[in-house]
Amino acid sequence: MRDLLFKNLTSLPKKRRIIASSEVVHKQGTRSIIHRHFVCILKEVKSNEMNRPRPYLYVLKEHNKKEQKEKFFCRIKGSVYALINKKLFLVLFMHSLKINLEAVPQDLVDYR
Repeated sequence: MRDLLFKNLTSLPKKRRIIASSEVVHKQGTRSIIHRHFVCILKEVKSNEMNRPRPYLYVLKEHNKKEQKEKFFCRIKGSVYALINKKLFLVLFMHSLKINLEAVPQDLVDYR
């Protein structure tokens, strides 16, 4: 069984877009929960203000044999310049991925 939730939020005045999805999958005695998140912000660059934020990467992985759970989290932040209609823009973005895996007792697996 698979449950999927998808969100697409756009704010034109703030020049921001947020795309998020959540997915829950029950398969062969394992439940996996996956969350994806993407944020994109557009800023016009005026004059010579070329100070870009530093890229950022964060990864966390946890494994618990006793509780039969595993977690993974990754976040990436970065930026890129884009030239649109002879105007310079700074595109800031952030991606995150969160995965939780856990064993489901066999009596709860066949609930359909």
